[in-house]
Amino acid sequence: MNIDYVLRYMEQASRRDVLRSALAFSILSLTNRGSRAAVHTRRSFADDPFRLGVASGDPSADGAVLWTRLAPDPLNGGGLPPENIRVGWEVAEDDSMQHIVCSGSETADARLAHSVHVEVRGLQPDRWYFYRFHAGDAVSPVGRLRTTPERHVQMERLRFCFASCQHYEHGYYHAWRHMREDSPDLVIHLGDYIYEGAASGDRVRRHNSDEIISLDDYRNRHALYRTDPDLQAAHAMCPWLITWDDHEFDNNYAGEISEEPDVDPEQFLKRRAAAYQAWYEHMPVRRTAVPRGPHARIYRSVPFGTLAEFDVLDTRQFRSDQPCGDRRVKPCADVSDPQATMLGERQESWLRSTLQKSPAVWNILAQQVMMARVDRDPGDGVIWSYDQWAGYDIARRRLLRFLQEARISGPVVLTGDIHNHWVNDLKIDFDSDRSPVVATEFVGTSISSGGNGSDIRSDTPGVLRDNPFVKFFSNRRGYVCCTVTPDCWQSDYRVLDTVTQPESQCRTAASFVVTPDQPGAERA
Repeated sequence: MNIDYVLRYMEQASRRDVLRSALAFSILSLTNRGSRAAVHTRRSFADDPFRLGVASGDPSADGAVLWTRLAPDPLNGGGLPPENIRVGWEVAEDDSMQHIVCSGSETADARLAHSVHVEVRGLQPDRWYFYRFHAGDAVSPVGRLRTTPERHVQMERLRFCFASCQHYEHGYYHAWRHMREDSPDLVIHLGDYIYEGAASGDRVRRHNSDEIISLDDYRNRHALYRTDPDLQAAHAMCPWLITWDDHEFDNNYAGEISEEPDVDPEQFLKRRAAAYQAWYEHMPVRRTAVPRGPHARIYRSVPFGTLAEFDVLDTRQFRSDQPCGDRRVKPCADVSDPQATMLGERQESWLRSTLQKSPAVWNILAQQVMMARVDRDPGDGVIWSYDQWAGYDIARRRLLRFLQEARISGPVVLTGDIHNHWVNDLKIDFDSDRSPVVATEFVGTSISSGGNGSDIRSDTPGVLRDNPFVKFFSNRRGYVCCTVTPDCWQSDYRVLDTVTQPESQCRTAASFVVTPDQPGAERA
């Protein structure tokens, strides 16, 4: 970035915009690959620097992102001096790392918490590889990645799992352990990777601080979650696609607006910049996701040949304020505001263009909050959740109408956030029985958030009766595993008996199938 341009802009900006520009320049300067800062080659570490494990993400036909972070004392800032450290990496054809196909080194920048993001290129398409890092005399665990098929190649089968909402204090991460047994090619995390709240004394496990505010706070909270062995093993088993939701920063925020009415806007953006930076430092994402102060672009498209294309969305950063508050209440007039947006104009335009150009059989929106407009008041009343797409009804209709009119092949929406399993038929007009189904929504429950849950709740029969487009509901914890071919998609809804005990069985509660030319899910 040209610093003269930044300074000229800052002279003309408001105080709030000055903050944004200063933060933007500071973060960009950290990731300037031409930096002349000294890089040290450490010979030894007092403790294992790879205690947060390894991960891969955002795969392509010739590579992927490889991630680690040097942190011998992860819960106390990392435990390293403020110096850049040289980290080596290797990619091999075998898990014993005997047949190395490429290698190199990367800088673990102290200003980015000694995190490492290697964008490997030059690998063969549609193949499994193994990778590891080394720094001084320390060697990381071995991780596994799979490249995607080339863009024009028809993949015969893709198996992936998706999950969200892993509140550390609410339970153990049994879901990640059982997911490894499903042998997915890919994992999709739909947000709420961490929770920002203060430690509570009456939970299964305990957070490591009061509510997190500063960059150091967010780093230590991410590190706490990353120390979980089941989560580490899940990251190492295959590449991930990751987006964020509200709890990576602050509950139910909408764009630049806090859920708390008395929050200072400048402090809010400063906190958001810290949250976004710590998120980047701990995720296997590309440099295109580097934050510019309190802003970052994480929406992107990841194709798997002509079988599937994942459009990863951001429904937090660009949305307008929730029209009727962020709770479940009766509809208010603003719910039909044509100016209300969930994605923002630029992201929405990008999504339409991307979908129109896609040659994929299945076009998948990996996003955060439920798109179906579910009435949560059994009986004659109507209550919607306005933190979801129900609070942005015109934007929701516009997107679904586009899917219908553009005849997008195999539209499927993947959703997290809500801590329940759902299967929904998506319609433009939920008030009309004649409105056709234009897409299928598979909603996954939480990894641990909300505790054990149950198969049904007291309001379940009424909710299902009032919302005939809802095909399935479960309040258990777990994840969803999907098997996709050119002819059929099957989603297996996996549930856990418990998350509050050290061990748990996992079972398939239900399976649903859909075909690319006929939206709407049916029980398998």
